[in-house]
Amino acid sequence: MATFGTLSDRLTQTFSALRTKGKLSPADVDKTVREIRRALLDADVALPVVKEFTSTVRERALADEVNRALNPAQQVVQIVNEELVAILGGEQRRLEFAKNPPTVIMLAGLQGAGKTTLAGKLAKWLKGQGHTPLLVAADLQRPNAVTQLQVVGEQAGAAVFAPEPGNGVGDPVKVAKDAVQHARTRLHDVVIVDTAGRLGVDAELMKQAASIRKAVDPDEVLFVIDAMIGQDAVATAQAFQEGVDFTGVVLSKLDGDARGGAALSVASVTGRPIMFASTGEGLDDFEPFHPDRMASRILDLGDILSLIEQAQKAFDQEEAQKVAEKFATDSFTLEDFLAQMQQLKKMGSIKGMLGMLPGARGMREQLDNFDESELTRTEAIIQSMTPAERRMPKLLNGSRRLRIARGSGTTVTEVNALVNRFEQAAKMMKTVAKGGVPNVPGMGPIPGMGGGGGAASARKAAAKKKGKGGSKSGNPAKRAAEQAARAQGVRPGVAAGGAGFGLGGVGGAGAGTEPTAEELAALQKFLGR
Repeated sequence: MATFGTLSDRLTQTFSALRTKGKLSPADVDKTVREIRRALLDADVALPVVKEFTSTVRERALADEVNRALNPAQQVVQIVNEELVAILGGEQRRLEFAKNPPTVIMLAGLQGAGKTTLAGKLAKWLKGQGHTPLLVAADLQRPNAVTQLQVVGEQAGAAVFAPEPGNGVGDPVKVAKDAVQHARTRLHDVVIVDTAGRLGVDAELMKQAASIRKAVDPDEVLFVIDAMIGQDAVATAQAFQEGVDFTGVVLSKLDGDARGGAALSVASVTGRPIMFASTGEGLDDFEPFHPDRMASRILDLGDILSLIEQAQKAFDQEEAQKVAEKFATDSFTLEDFLAQMQQLKKMGSIKGMLGMLPGARGMREQLDNFDESELTRTEAIIQSMTPAERRMPKLLNGSRRLRIARGSGTTVTEVNALVNRFEQAAKMMKTVAKGGVPNVPGMGPIPGMGGGGGAASARKAAAKKKGKGGSKSGNPAKRAAEQAARAQGVRPGVAAGGAGFGLGGVGGAGAGTEPTAEELAALQKFLGR
């Protein structure tokens, strides 16, 4: 997530300095803890949380569990990971539903924190869980807040209870109380009350929120806090805890470029768990908060479990099996490719998914430069083709490609590039489906994977070439030198006094491992040089 980008980079850089050390001295531990402290303070984490966190990490890092570890650096990373999980709340806390429906969920927070949008996200998520939520427009102060909730409710496919027009008109306490009775008669099992916010914590805001809570007796009170407000998050959370006494926290705008200190401070200071995270503007950009997974993302250890869950929700197992069979029978078409790409888009942001992979911070520049609109352009190109052209790309002659380019708002070059990429990908996947080894363009079969490629084939080729006793070099001087080297039992290109990079000479561990001129040329061609 973008919010933790700077903190993640700082911590990753700190731990990389430990990997070269076989054993950690107290000075090494102190230096590491100082860097962690600076990173957390720069991320706007509350000072009491930083002090407690670094003190615990230092104490554990100096203990015997690290001194006796085979890899002290990994042990320190594990300690920091465990302590991050602890300050983020320890274990995931789920919503508690009422024994007798409806379950009442009240949203509270400052104006601009994203409560109304989050109400729609929560409603859509609950619908996906099999519930029938009812959205309640109890924010009657902010201009057009009622209209916004109605729009969001329509997008989420949830009913909205809005008896008052808002814009300063109506009693929010009465609206919330009537909504619960309305939900009972209409058989809604969850009621989500969107309350009014203010630009700052004030007595009027707290009084109104407390009155609504008293009137509807909610099962959950979720405090929605903007992850971008930094140090002020702690003071705001404490004020709401005293005035309303919320049961859980929802972090919004985690896709922003803020420092992320709010997430690491609120749960620890208030003692209330973070239950959900809002990661974008779309109604699907919403997920339950897992402290262990978030800690892994911060430390650049990846979040494979969340990635798998997203894939399972977006991809149809039966459809995936059909696609695999098409790969094996060479019947995979551009129509199938389009369907797979559309399923991929359902998973959400491609950048977000790539960011869940371990070591993603090392690809920061590539991720930042990744253009997600490329998928839209690709989709437009394929949709501009006729059904016959999608099933048989060989029909795409020059005039057809020009028509497709005009219809999709792209160029003929882009159409050609897509067709070429599709043909190469289809060949590779067909090879994999049949248990073979794919040929990477410019490099040939992947070595070490069997299937006729790899080291065995390379050795056979080398033996065959050696048996011919000749050289294919066009340079007479180079050809004579290579033949002389073979006569002495030395591989051409390897000096008798020792190989390059200090890997040993003839008869040593590095003998015969230098790349040939042909191999270097193939590598340069693959790299585009």
